[in-house]
Amino acid sequence: MAELTHFNKSGRANMVEVGHKLNTQREAITLASISMKPETLRRIMDQEIKKGDVLAVAQVSGIMAAKNTSNLIPMCHNIFLTGADVEFEIDEESSRIDITATVKTTGKTGVEMEALTAVSVAALTIYDMCKSIDREMEITDIKLLKKSGGKSGDYVRKGYEKLLEE
Repeated sequence: MAELTHFNKSGRANMVEVGHKLNTQREAITLASISMKPETLRRIMDQEIKKGDVLAVAQVSGIMAAKNTSNLIPMCHNIFLTGADVEFEIDEESSRIDITATVKTTGKTGVEMEALTAVSVAALTIYDMCKSIDREMEITDIKLLKKSGGKSGDYVRKGYEKLLEE
């Protein structure tokens, strides 16, 4: 198991020094899901939510969240993102929206936290915009699907290989 790196000599938290690392192209793809009542999903799809176009707002909020991750997660580095995208897949049968984020940079540290923050905030935005009609929505399955670049190399979550080939 890898050694934890966010501690100084005194055992207190610190922000890891990455200045010595080489700039490499890095990418992370993450997933979150939000389940809801079928009527709530229908109203989102038909754009009948009073607060506006839920998925458009959630997409922008996810991208903004990726850009602001270092303001939310104390030990995250403030990094320059070269790209960020948030997409939605509606599963009517399960009354669920799957949210994926793809975040890219060329830099000294990865973008996993930015991508995880993107899907989390996009899901929270959907919840916020629909909570007046459905307080039983459930946000689940927030996870890293793929990451590339950097010293630790590439990672693809088992069971998602085919999905990520597309």
